[in-house]
Amino acid sequence: MSGDVVRGRHLWIDASAGVAGDMLLAALWDAGASPDAIRGAVDTVLPGAVALTVEPVTRAGLRALKLRVEARVEDPPHRTWTEIRALLEVLSGPVRERARAVFTRLAEAEAAVHGITADDVHFHEVGALDSIADVVGVCAALDDLGVGTVSAGEVAVGSGRTRTAHGDLPVPVPAVTELARGWRVRGGGRGVLPTPTDLALLRALAGTCEELPSIVVDTVGVGAGTRDPAERANVVRVVVGRTDPSTPGEPGEGGEPGEGGEGGERGALGSPGGAGPGEASGEAAVLLEANVDDLDPRLWPGVLRALIDAGASDAWLVPIVMKKGRPAHTLSVLCAPPLVPALRVLMFRHTSTLGVRESPRRKTVLARTFVDVDVLGAALTVKLGHVDGVLVQVMPEFEDVAALARERGRPEREVLAAAVHAAAVAGLVVGNEWQPVAAVSPDQR
Repeated sequence: MSGDVVRGRHLWIDASAGVAGDMLLAALWDAGASPDAIRGAVDTVLPGAVALTVEPVTRAGLRALKLRVEARVEDPPHRTWTEIRALLEVLSGPVRERARAVFTRLAEAEAAVHGITADDVHFHEVGALDSIADVVGVCAALDDLGVGTVSAGEVAVGSGRTRTAHGDLPVPVPAVTELARGWRVRGGGRGVLPTPTDLALLRALAGTCEELPSIVVDTVGVGAGTRDPAERANVVRVVVGRTDPSTPGEPGEGGEPGEGGEGGERGALGSPGGAGPGEASGEAAVLLEANVDDLDPRLWPGVLRALIDAGASDAWLVPIVMKKGRPAHTLSVLCAPPLVPALRVLMFRHTSTLGVRESPRRKTVLARTFVDVDVLGAALTVKLGHVDGVLVQVMPEFEDVAALARERGRPEREVLAAAVHAAAVAGLVVGNEWQPVAAVSPDQR
């Protein structure tokens, strides 16, 4: 399901038989995630190190996919959180932030158990190639399926005892119980069902512990574990669908947000972007907010830039007064639903907030087109907004204006005025009819 996909889907995970990274990845693969997208992300982080294959199997009479991760290079015994964090930097924004959130959750749990800082945690099974491949693969699959929100049911955590790098321990092991705080769990079988890595994956991605919610089902996937016990089906099931019945259910009707996360395409002159020809479109969005009263104000521009670079449609600050007269700011971030987990993590990482509020929004977006006009002998982009074939917004892209001003040693206001004049000469004026074929293309200058 690579390419254009439905955005803002909801994923529900059935972990009643336990959960494991390879089982969850197999279930998402079975639900329609692109094998190329999964393998591509894993190979970006671990180039040539692992091979991913799947095969159909049965577990307690149920059909499922079994994922196998084959190591092709020698695997080091462990990695530090710092080393894993560096590996993840090569991933694209949403996939990187989700994967980073998983390992952050795990590092914090291990640190709490062992009484050290998260940066001092040395992972054992977590640093192995298969564990990294599982986490990165799952995050890439969620992105490919257009999953914006995730919930999961009660998790079976197993029972008995197990041998670990820290010796013989009871099941669930201490890091699993730490990660289970606030989640509904039960024994549900003998042996280790989720490892700390597995439960961190679920806890970092799933925001709510619930039974299957009211949902319009688009697709279902089943991933198998290695064992096939007689008393239960050793599988993880996923249900992918829409909590809003008005959201289209077939691929090809959504798409990645464009510049600024609000649709539109930057392309040849006369290539309309955003909604259909001449129409404004309604889009689902989420507003993330946090009140912050103790951040050095010099850091705010970098915070806003990081959020925009990660795909936020917009990010802004509003001065407020909090209790006891303390001056503060409300940080607001508007984004497409699939980007909520990644941007939430960024808000926690880049600010001192302890909580992020989330509320659904619906926004109307103008049909937009990006065109180039000749300004001082250079191509400068102008963004057009139009309704029913009439221009209602004509805005030179200010970053292009600023870059050209620096290049030519001219004041920005002069370059901006020249861009507005060039657009007017090309007939790009508010109130004019939008006629792509009449515009001057770069080849005609």
